Amino acid sequence: MKNVLSIQSHVVFGHAGNSAAVFPMRRLGVNVWPLNTVQFSNHTQYGHWSGTAIGAGEIVDLVEGIGTIGVLPRCDAVLSGFLGTPDQAQAVIDVVRAVKAANPHARYFCDPVMGVTEGYRVEPGIQEFLVRHMPEVADAMMPNHSELQRLVGRELETAEEAVLACREVLRRGPKLILVKHLLDRNSPADRFNMLIVTEQEAWLAQRPLYPFARQPVGVGDVTSAVLVARLMLGDSLRRAFEHTLAAVNAVVKATWDAGRYELEIVAAQDQIARPREWFDAWAVDAA
Repeated sequence: MKNVLSIQSHVVFGHAGNSAAVFPMRRLGVNVWPLNTVQFSNHTQYGHWSGTAIGAGEIVDLVEGIGTIGVLPRCDAVLSGFLGTPDQAQAVIDVVRAVKAANPHARYFCDPVMGVTEGYRVEPGIQEFLVRHMPEVADAMMPNHSELQRLVGRELETAEEAVLACREVLRRGPKLILVKHLLDRNSPADRFNMLIVTEQEAWLAQRPLYPFARQPVGVGDVTSAVLVARLMLGDSLRRAFEHTLAAVNAVVKATWDAGRYELEIVAAQDQIARPREWFDAWAVDAA
């Protein structure tokens, strides 16, 4: 059984952060240790919410508590998502170092949430911290299109440009980049693109883009979670990527069909594990 320490936000109602990521990983057969950076009543796109963030010191204390009972060597991966302050981000780096000291084979997957995304507004300073420091620490990064642009400091318009940008980030440390939502001027307007890149491989795939009046929150969190789980379970890069796209499509389609705003993660759980629709990826040559 693989174990993932998931350091993300949490909402009591709805699906964002750990409230979107934990269930899919568990449904796929991966054990999850959730550590919530914030606890809100609901995500902030509703315009009203209540709740609080935890301090950076508490993040470290909680992981030290896990270490005290001797289970850190069983942690196979750390996944981080929304982080509210640079201090929280530094705490995650400290946690990753502690986990890797206990288990040198553990991997760190960083979802570099920046700007207003997935229902939260990131505080000033966190973007700069993520751009400057996280690539040197992360084994894998999972930005969306705008976050990838911020990581390389320029606009990107095509899949080929995005592959080159990903490899620029890879030279700073990560071994894998997943672009959770790629904007490609050459793709049909009704398609949703994802891209995954290593030094040796680059795969692009598409699923339908559903015309929600307002897009559901938490899709990126589900995407990162499914990819981490499939890689932990031993899938090849392409297989994990295709499964991720298919599983997320199942969740989004179930939400669209139900006419809902919050993701229908529980309703789509069987297809998270065994998607009915599959979308083949193809190789991208950026040379």
